[in-house]
Amino acid sequence: MDDRFENRAERIAGQERRIQAGIDAKGSGGGGGEGAVQAGARRYPEPPFPEQHQRKPGDEAALDPAPMYDAPFWKGSGKLDGMAAIVTGGDSGIGRAVAVLFAREGCDVAICHLDETRDAEDAKAAVEAEGRRAVLLKGDVADPDFGEAAVRATLDAFGRLDVVVPNAAFQEHVEALEDLTLEHFDRTLKTNLYGYFNLVKAAVPHLKAGGSIVMTGSVTGLLGNENLLDYSMTKGGIHAFARSLGTHLAPRGIRVNVVAPGPVWTPLNPADQPAEKVAKFGAQTVMKRPAQPEEIAPAYVFLASPQCSSFITGEILPIIGGYTGG
Repeated sequence: MDDRFENRAERIAGQERRIQAGIDAKGSGGGGGEGAVQAGARRYPEPPFPEQHQRKPGDEAALDPAPMYDAPFWKGSGKLDGMAAIVTGGDSGIGRAVAVLFAREGCDVAICHLDETRDAEDAKAAVEAEGRRAVLLKGDVADPDFGEAAVRATLDAFGRLDVVVPNAAFQEHVEALEDLTLEHFDRTLKTNLYGYFNLVKAAVPHLKAGGSIVMTGSVTGLLGNENLLDYSMTKGGIHAFARSLGTHLAPRGIRVNVVAPGPVWTPLNPADQPAEKVAKFGAQTVMKRPAQPEEIAPAYVFLASPQCSSFITGEILPIIGGYTGG
């Protein structure tokens, strides 16, 4: 072998080591600064959070820090003026933030919840503080009779139904496939898939042209999650359901879309993961923190409003804080 090749190889190896040494000397900070990215209208909490764990379905009133849902910087402009909406899981988290912004845009809201009475009352008061009407509907979204009853109650209260937001969810991490029991798997599918289907089927006959359905998907339905096998399956199913339903309902003038959030600071999380993991929740995103519900809710206003998104249907809008799954 020609000595030139060996000499060059040695020079290049030396060059690579010099490059490596330069990077090693600077450390692994990356020059990006410490702390989470703060690029919003106000400063948002960032990990580490207090270690905490809750019983399901979770209690927003007990969450520390309290989720930020009221978006005081958001100025209503009548985007949903005179409309009525039904939001499942509307007592807390994303659902509550959506209900508040819908109300600020001129919409009455029916809030469905499981058994979180205090959270539901707080959400109702927040909607009414915006000058709109709210009703509370307690029940299991997996029960098709409840879906029918909830739609009837919304129509009785407001005389119309324009926007449907299937949002309620069940989530529980498992470390091993063997730990995912049939009962657990069944509850996830019943809540996250049957619940969406039940509500939509009950509501569609009452929606007129210009009405919309905005579903809550998830980054897990896009990228998967090694410890949320069943939950990721249902969220992927929701995405496919919305794409298909958007095509199916387009001739009636009813649009169907999905908001697919990444980590969001809601009671769903401390009622799922161990306290030590909750403390680091959202740190894996590019933003180095979870979203607050008020950062997600404007997307629902956008997709619900015929003023803003009349040419959008069957779409999935990821709001994942730059999360890549790495």
